Amino acid sequence: MEATFGLILSSIVVAASLTWAAKLLNTFWLRPRKIEKLLREQGLGGNPYRLIVGDMTDFMKSINEEQPKSIEISDAHMPHVLAYEHRIISTYGGGNCFYWLGPWARLVVTDPELIKEIVRRFDVFVRPFPELTRTLVGGGLLSAEGEEWVKRRKIVDHAFHVDKLKDMAPRIVLSCSLMIQKLKAAAATSCELDVWPFIEDLTGDVISRAAFGSSYEQGTRVFELIRQRVDLTMPLLQFFYLPGYKYLPTKSNRKVKAISSEMKTILRGVIHMREKAMERGEDVPKDDLLGILMENSKNGGLMSIEDVIEECELFYLAGSKTVAGLLVWTLVMLCAYPEWQTQAREEVNRVFGNSEPALQGLHHLKIVTMILQEVLRLYPTNAVIYRCSSEEVKVGNVTIPAGVHLSLLIGLIQTDPKIWGDDVNKFNPERFAQGVAKATNNQPVFTPFSSGPRMCIGHNFAMIEAKLAIATLLQHFSFQLSPSYKHAPFALYKLRPQYGAPLILRPLH
Repeated sequence: MEATFGLILSSIVVAASLTWAAKLLNTFWLRPRKIEKLLREQGLGGNPYRLIVGDMTDFMKSINEEQPKSIEISDAHMPHVLAYEHRIISTYGGGNCFYWLGPWARLVVTDPELIKEIVRRFDVFVRPFPELTRTLVGGGLLSAEGEEWVKRRKIVDHAFHVDKLKDMAPRIVLSCSLMIQKLKAAAATSCELDVWPFIEDLTGDVISRAAFGSSYEQGTRVFELIRQRVDLTMPLLQFFYLPGYKYLPTKSNRKVKAISSEMKTILRGVIHMREKAMERGEDVPKDDLLGILMENSKNGGLMSIEDVIEECELFYLAGSKTVAGLLVWTLVMLCAYPEWQTQAREEVNRVFGNSEPALQGLHHLKIVTMILQEVLRLYPTNAVIYRCSSEEVKVGNVTIPAGVHLSLLIGLIQTDPKIWGDDVNKFNPERFAQGVAKATNNQPVFTPFSSGPRMCIGHNFAMIEAKLAIATLLQHFSFQLSPSYKHAPFALYKLRPQYGAPLILRPLH
């Protein structure tokens, strides 16, 4: 009996080992070679596949070499931001080509019409590496697919309806006023300030008040944890393609797990406090993001409490980092091109005078809008959009095999001299004077918040916040770049200033 049992057990172990070995062989050799053959047969250029690692070693080396560098403001910065993609395109003659993230082929797409079709077909082109996305930025809309995404999108849409945005505007104005107080207090000691931390605090305060009904101070720990988790992106990116790597007890994995656990505990506490306040009959917000999500979680609703926590976690991150990047690059550009700072300030003073900026006057800020659009062209919130084909599909003249990843290079398209002219690297808001359609000749070449069904759900909120914040800053300060400023945009989740943004601020009154 024991011998029979041992024989059966041995057979199971051998069968499992052979199955596992076959899967590894297919994942790391047979399938990549098949996909490479299919791509090359269509005339697409790319590096030869290298066992297991693909181009990851060169990819990380390129990032590590480029990241510490600073460049001139007038330089083309996308070759710095998208260093490896730019190298691949240059090597293989421009246009669409491919490289390897471990055993996964990544197709680099620079054709605006192809990008338009890819983002439109969200049922076929899904987000790659959903587990990595959940690990680094949380779950929610960002990693949801199919019917789950449709359900969540409908719910969250309510929070960003035009009527809800009107209710959020006074909270944004309050946050802006508090930022001005902090800047004036700091400027009283030294007129040279790194404004990046102040802007991060502002956008954190706004998302806390507008989406969760609490002040920034109550969410300070959440934002500190978000910063820590974003900083762990690069260590995790190097090895994520290895099977089972996320389960290894590495320092980075342990840290990410601890951060995620603490964030969920804090957000669960915020939700619990809101529930208790509602039970006591207190007047709590029902029209902010948290109130809308909780309404859909009651009595076996469309969302569980864990779903609510995921969406809160995502919007704490996306809602603050997106606008923070837009604001800091706007200030940098207004310093580098002071004539536009003067024009924008004159417009703000004409519209609002000595009063606080308000939602009702924003549609009169034509110059400020042009400035923000030009900043978004040069420094889009997403310089690259990642997708993955869930099935074999033909797009344009290219047949994309199932499982191929795609890099949609928004940043390169928005700084392509063939589209925008020889002054493409110059900050020139005048190109948007007659609107986006005229500036782009109705081509799909300006998509700073992505496009299609998965377009950033908070883009209108972001623009309102940015206009109110810039208008408030222009009312109270003039600013110029500090001699210590180093221009080093770098994409770590969102495009941010790697060495901060030291400016010289002078109060106007």
